[in-house]
Amino acid sequence: MRIEHIYRYPVKGLTPEALEEVVLTAGACLPHDRRFALAQGDAPWNPATPGWLPKRNFGCLAYNAKLAALHTAFDPHGGQLVIRPPEGPPFLGDTRTEAGRTAMAAWLTAWLGEEARGAPSFVEAPGHNFTDVAAKCVSLIGLSSLHALEQASGTALDPRRFRANIYFSGFKPWAEFEWLDQEIQLGTARLRVFKRIVRCPATEVNPETATRDAEPPRLLRQHFGHADLGVYAEVIEGGRVAVGDALEPLQGDLLH
Repeated sequence: MRIEHIYRYPVKGLTPEALEEVVLTAGACLPHDRRFALAQGDAPWNPATPGWLPKRNFGCLAYNAKLAALHTAFDPHGGQLVIRPPEGPPFLGDTRTEAGRTAMAAWLTAWLGEEARGAPSFVEAPGHNFTDVAAKCVSLIGLSSLHALEQASGTALDPRRFRANIYFSGFKPWAEFEWLDQEIQLGTARLRVFKRIVRCPATEVNPETATRDAEPPRLLRQHFGHADLGVYAEVIEGGRVAVGDALEPLQGDLLH
């Protein structure tokens, strides 16, 4: 029942950034979460009408494991994005200017090599988030559920494979699945859980080595009969959330 980690992912498919605290807003994702993406050249992306598109239209770990080898850091105040490859000098780009976005697209396209399709572009649209589901939401994973998968499969799995916003401890394995269509208290914010997260090939990628060295979706199906780990929740009442805060389901019969 304790929040252990908070992460945002400023660029879809790139480095998570650990936060000590965050202020959630009703009807929104974490601030700056999936704010940017590298749109593949054949993606039907239109910044004038920024609708949701499936992840295959963007640079993402499900299709581009080599992105995990890059370490990035985003400065939301100055708009600067630093990209550090395993070897060679870091790249510093300005997300606020067309020239900066063009340079970042060129750098990332070169990194993807043959995995780049057409002429990719580094994209953003005010108020839009490049999430895996169309709803603006927060993703949560119970660490006890992850540990149950590790124990059943005999496979150690870095929690960062699953790219959640909130990791929490203190409940029985899979307790979060019992919260569907229910409300939870997260720090001083209130959220409604609405969907289980079906895991995809992105989770096969080791965040340290950028190699596909495990198959969590297959392991989940083999040992538990489904490929789900974690839940999505929409923020219905904003508030501050910090590492160490409590997470509590608001229905009494779901507390254990």
